[in-house]
Amino acid sequence: MGKSLKLKGTEDTPEVTLDEEANEFVISGRSLPEDAVEFYRPVISWVKAYVQNPNPDTEFQIKLQYFNSSSVKQVSDLLVTLEGIIKAGKKVNVIWFYEEGDELMEIKGQEFKSVLSIPFELKVY
Repeated sequence: MGKSLKLKGTEDTPEVTLDEEANEFVISGRSLPEDAVEFYRPVISWVKAYVQNPNPDTEFQIKLQYFNSSSVKQVSDLLVTLEGIIKAGKKVNVIWFYEEGDELMEIKGQEFKSVLSIPFELKVY
């Protein structure tokens, strides 16, 4: 695992910043890649390696404006992977940002929160 993974956002893919040294973990923008599995593969791989030896306190922010159904599965896999941080005896908190009035993203956040066993906050921006 490298110390960081940064993917520049495009019209169809989110910006990804996973920086262990800066303790910054953010996925933002729109997520509707043609092949969500391929796009998220390095992201999930990086997170899987990170949870083996995570920072003492990890705040993972997700600020998606929109994501397609194939991205939902990948984001779900990513969030489940974060549960490994708790198993490693460290702290993790997920903050799910959604735009005020965006019921779809709010509902998706609530669904993720209900199935995950890690601290998970919903915040309006």
